Amino acid sequence: MERREVLKLVSVATLMGGVLGPKNIAIAAAQTAEKAVPRNLFQELGIRTFINARGTITAMTGSLMQQEVLDAIQSGAQEFCMLDEVQDKVGEKIAAIVHSEAAVVTSGAFSALTLGLAGVLTGLDEKKVKQLPHLAGTGMKTEVICQKSHDIVYNQALTNTGCKMIMVETEAELENAINDRTALLFFLNIEADKGQINHEKWVAIGKKHGIPTMIDIAADVPPVSNLWRFNDMGFDLVCISGGKAMRGPQSAGILMGKKAIIQAARLSMPPRGFNIGRGMKVNKEEVLGMYVALEKFVNQDHDAVWKDWESRTAQVARTVESVEGITTRVFVPQLGNVTPNLEISWKPEQISLDGESLANKLRNGNPSIELGEVKANNVSLTVWMMKPGEEQIVADRLKEELLKASGKAEKTA
Repeated sequence: MERREVLKLVSVATLMGGVLGPKNIAIAAAQTAEKAVPRNLFQELGIRTFINARGTITAMTGSLMQQEVLDAIQSGAQEFCMLDEVQDKVGEKIAAIVHSEAAVVTSGAFSALTLGLAGVLTGLDEKKVKQLPHLAGTGMKTEVICQKSHDIVYNQALTNTGCKMIMVETEAELENAINDRTALLFFLNIEADKGQINHEKWVAIGKKHGIPTMIDIAADVPPVSNLWRFNDMGFDLVCISGGKAMRGPQSAGILMGKKAIIQAARLSMPPRGFNIGRGMKVNKEEVLGMYVALEKFVNQDHDAVWKDWESRTAQVARTVESVEGITTRVFVPQLGNVTPNLEISWKPEQISLDGESLANKLRNGNPSIELGEVKANNVSLTVWMMKPGEEQIVADRLKEELLKASGKAEKTA
């Protein structure tokens, strides 16, 4: 327990002594101390926790919320209010930050994709809202066009509305694919370097034909400027995860863009129950937490944060490079999860250990550590989601296992 908690218990015990008598002071103090210690549900339920050296992966529960976000959630849980009013007021604040006409907090980026397209399809027509995802005979459009290289599993969020995906590769194919059934032109930022049509051209073609454009930037901050870059570029809808770099609630996201589409999208959201999005509920606590997380993220000193990441990455590199045969390099992904990553490589004739085995040794050790990409003779990691000080724990464990595999573990004694 912290010193101030001990002092509190001493004070309580002193006061209780006059009422209960000296014999009962120790019992009462012990009972009070027991109540002051929060339950560790991870230990209680036998759930493995670990040092996250990989990044903001959904299966690894994304990121850790900061205290200000937890405080917002806690305070939000103490009062009743109207859910739509929370979304109205928070949406106005978020829109101002991200340079969009409107915004709404959703239950993740996937939800934002579905709801954004739903808004495009239905407008403010509640009859159409109730008909989704059954488009036949409704008069609603039925097709979404995207580049073939942008066709990944998350497009399920778009086909959930009843639309089908139309794949193109060239600008000419895009022009030929557009017809009176085209509802949306969809762009996936993380795959931008793999398609033949860039962001600006995609937006320009959409405007030329009067078709809304949407971009998925789920994990694509930092840089912080991406929060408004694509709104400024002219995309009609921008979808992002809230529980990654911004460290908001893992189940939250943001849909931002044109006011008319956002208004229509909200008809397919809770608290309304006649729509495809009823199960995509986001509560008042998450809405408030997401706003505070966004505000804190935008206002932090991003240069200082980056320098801290570089310094901690260099610390890991120095430690593992002390093992003979180890080389490292720092690389930065260009489109998503844009943070310093450290690749650690070795020659098999010097280190008799493959990457998967090394990753398993760290995963099964104490503390458990999850690394990034694993290959035959190298592994990668990022300090991005590590708590302060964990970078040295990771570095020491890597060094320990690499030394063992080199046959020189005795030299660490």
